[in-house]
Amino acid sequence: MAIALMIDNVATELGTGDFVHAFFSTLSARLEPEGWGTRFPLLLNALYQGELPKEHAARAVEELRTARAELRAFSPGQVVWDIENRDAQPPWGSNIAASITSLADYFVTSTGRDLFDAMIEDLEFLRDQGTGPATLT
Repeated sequence: MAIALMIDNVATELGTGDFVHAFFSTLSARLEPEGWGTRFPLLLNALYQGELPKEHAARAVEELRTARAELRAFSPGQVVWDIENRDAQPPWGSNIAASITSLADYFVTSTGRDLFDAMIEDLEFLRDQGTGPATLT
């Protein structure tokens, strides 16, 4: 079953539950040496855990941009599929498109969009026009 980022009445399909968990697992495992949600609390402790209120959308966009920039330093082979089970691997293994050069461009939605782009666009909408909150459903 696909997970979507919901803002108001608009849903952006992100991918399977395992895929979305891998995105957040990778952010935390690679960029948060002090543990889950310590550097990206709005993404990992608010949005991933339930909901992100409109008033935090601007800061969440900043967290996404920071995470994307920092993930450029990691190769695709450094993806963390499940932070609770570091031995878990993506179902496709290492068979990925040649265009994927780092963890910054590793995650693509089930509709073919860059996951960072999709989430940033949606959270900018929430910040500028939405009533919120943003949820993962």
